[in-house]
Amino acid sequence: MNTDLYFDSNATTPVLPAAADALMDALNTNFGNPSSSHSVGLRARAVLDDVRSRASRLLGVGDGKLMFNSGATEGIQTAVLSALCSIREKREHGLPAESLLLYGATEHKAVPESLAHWNRVLGLDLELRSIPVDQHGRHDLAALARMAPDAALVCTMAANNETGVISDIKGIGAVLEHSPALWLVDCVQALGKLPVDLARTRIDYAPFSGHKLYAPKGTGMLYVRAGAPYTPLMMGGGQEDGLRSGTENLPGIAALGAVLAELENGTAFRTRAELTEMRNMVVAALSYSLPGIAFNTPFDKSLSTTVNFSVPGLASGQVLDVFDAAGIHVSAGSACSAAKGLGSYVLQSMGLPEWQCENAVRLSLGPATEFDTINAVCKRIIHAGAALRECGLVAGTSSERLDGIKLVSAGDTHCWLLLDSDTGAAVVIDPRAESHAQVEAILKRHQHTLVAELSTTDADSWPFDGDTVVLGQWQVKRLLVGIAAICYLVEGRDKQTTLAFTGSLRVPDLKGILPDHVVVCGQDGEIEAMSIAAPVPVSHGATEMHLDARGLRQLMREYPGTMLVDVRESCEHRASDREGLMGQAINLPLSQLVNALPSWLTQEDPPPIVFVCRSGRRSDRAARCLRRLGYGEAYHVAGGLAMEGQDLHSRT
Repeated sequence: MNTDLYFDSNATTPVLPAAADALMDALNTNFGNPSSSHSVGLRARAVLDDVRSRASRLLGVGDGKLMFNSGATEGIQTAVLSALCSIREKREHGLPAESLLLYGATEHKAVPESLAHWNRVLGLDLELRSIPVDQHGRHDLAALARMAPDAALVCTMAANNETGVISDIKGIGAVLEHSPALWLVDCVQALGKLPVDLARTRIDYAPFSGHKLYAPKGTGMLYVRAGAPYTPLMMGGGQEDGLRSGTENLPGIAALGAVLAELENGTAFRTRAELTEMRNMVVAALSYSLPGIAFNTPFDKSLSTTVNFSVPGLASGQVLDVFDAAGIHVSAGSACSAAKGLGSYVLQSMGLPEWQCENAVRLSLGPATEFDTINAVCKRIIHAGAALRECGLVAGTSSERLDGIKLVSAGDTHCWLLLDSDTGAAVVIDPRAESHAQVEAILKRHQHTLVAELSTTDADSWPFDGDTVVLGQWQVKRLLVGIAAICYLVEGRDKQTTLAFTGSLRVPDLKGILPDHVVVCGQDGEIEAMSIAAPVPVSHGATEMHLDARGLRQLMREYPGTMLVDVRESCEHRASDREGLMGQAINLPLSQLVNALPSWLTQEDPPPIVFVCRSGRRSDRAARCLRRLGYGEAYHVAGGLAMEGQDLHSRT
């Protein structure tokens, strides 16, 4: 399963082979400047004109203008600037000017942020107001009708990038028929998926982005209706008939032309009926694999290429991680919002429950997807679902009780769970409201009973008689350190090392208070050591902590006893392909790393330990933790499986 299955096409797409060929031809043969008058330049101009003619025909441009640019963001900026400059000109001539800038509540953030930017730069002080949407994500036309008479510019989208919801363009156009407003429609997700006939609409501006439809990044188009006001964003050499100066990106435009030719005459793109069948197959696999799944995409009003869903009790990051481990690459909403770790404002605008907004996952296929790829992804979705059930993360077969210490994190807040598999007892140390739902889900799924919630700042949180209690394999002792400062000392059956849960107190604060051979677990989730009998580094391998796949192979050849530890969660490990070096990895999630420390830190001849995860972030934390505790032979695979995955899975 080490072949990637890419299902994030609403974010970007691979380049179509025909587009790559056209790009290379433009680089190697038709490399001329389209503005040059010699033969090489004229041949380049012919390529440019041919692509523009094809695009104009496909999009139904009519008498409007179609310029090439760097993509949708530039197109949006240009359209907004043009509309707002026309408002400023009205004011300067003493003419009545409208006061509202309207945008759909589910619009891509590039639109409201561009509106706010140019409104501020031009000093217009117009009011920005969002157009509400209904529970299906479609614009409230009655609300739009109330605001339209005062609107200077209305911004909507043809289809939403997160949910795939198709806007009622005809309905919006009818509302705006007698409005003075200019109309911008983001057509990024429409290209190749919806019929587009711009000249037959009231649309004034329509941006497109090539990389959403198998063309290279940095290539796009902007349609401007005949007679619509226009102000160039870029001035200089007068290219694009003075609409957008700067030498055209001919290789990118040639590649876009190849995509458009395939769209117009070729066989690379699936029909709408075929895409709907593909989506239904994916939906069936998700429904089977993820009990309780909620689909946030209204399928009868959306593109057949987009599925947005949420799973109760399963954060979007968990779904992304286990799908990624299974070789399926999806996203949490838009790429921009996912990078910021935010809940979906699109789903919030639709009035969906908060858990659906926070847990949302977007799976998007491209219109050139093959049925074989859909069959493969459905099998992997089922495999990933089985891994989640085995680990007790979704409903299904009952999972075994957990045993040991587990760190539960929610953003920047952390708490510790003490779990005993024999008795089913569970203790939370320094509980946090942010992680309450996670803790509750863990206890429910693994059949544990909460017997205490202990606080390191509240001595009264101790519900037991005396200062020591035995919970199955664990002995827990309360130690009063000072006013409103409590430590909890936890010792397991092996009695090799005591774990101290110290809240905000750190090692320097605890000198002379805690016994020797203590591993200190802090409120911030960090682990330190106090007088621990750590092994002396023995100079195995490299001194540099960060390894690549080649360095790992060399280390394991020279020191066969090297331990390879996968610190991803158990569901990720189970879902992943474990051929090659990864077949030798043991699974110890970072959240449970503390359980291995007593045995690792007391070895007489410690072997090198190399940690690996998906991105390298968790493995980096694990290696740093061990080195901080004195274990000099701790390493990690920099970049993780995302960068080194093929090499680590390879048998050679």
